[in-house]
Amino acid sequence: MRVLSFSEKGCIRKNNEDSFLVLSTDGLYAVADGMGGHRAGEVASSTALEELGKFVPQFAELEEQALEQGLTEAFAHANRVIYESSATEPENAGMGTTLTVLLIRNAEVVIAHVGDSRAYLWRDEGLTLLTTDHSLVGELVRLGQISPEEANKHPQRNVLMRAIGADPSVEVDCQSLNLQTGDVFLLCTDGFSNMINDQELTEEFLEPGSWEERLERLRQLTLERGAPDNFTALCCIME
Repeated sequence: MRVLSFSEKGCIRKNNEDSFLVLSTDGLYAVADGMGGHRAGEVASSTALEELGKFVPQFAELEEQALEQGLTEAFAHANRVIYESSATEPENAGMGTTLTVLLIRNAEVVIAHVGDSRAYLWRDEGLTLLTTDHSLVGELVRLGQISPEEANKHPQRNVLMRAIGADPSVEVDCQSLNLQTGDVFLLCTDGFSNMINDQELTEEFLEPGSWEERLERLRQLTLERGAPDNFTALCCIME
């Protein structure tokens, strides 16, 4: 398996509040998009990944059918740490983060997710969005009140309905699927998915060339479109 990634502050933001984690030996991959004033977003996203990493030895001891519960417990722990820091440290007040995790164990894949970062699966020349955006505009799209195109320009598109550290407890979305040869998983923050829609991703993935070339073209396109937010993409290619 190959792993490709990029994470940039974009064209407007002064610092990068996105974080990502690659633990290939353990089959664990994650992206996080922090929020909060005065660099608290950076603290939130990096803390979430640090706390997640502490659970890796426990994941190794779990049976495959227990991995979803193990990830849910890791998310709950990270949520408590960030929430308590937000409540007790004034410089971290109001901080939180998205967290989207891919865990690969043998032929089993588990996706765990909170927030509006995303996980995609590219399989048999087709793109599938594996996660749900836990955002206000995501909910409006699901209710049919606005279109996906309108969501990308909505003035409240950054309002999250669910985030790590925002509340004392958090609901985690988990799903498992069987791994197939040739699968490609893409984890990304909303700074990327807001600039590149699913149709454009599909068209790019169908283009000839290497995955390195495809990811670089997508990175450049995000920058060309103004990249108003930090943006991160992590691509896991099963060969």
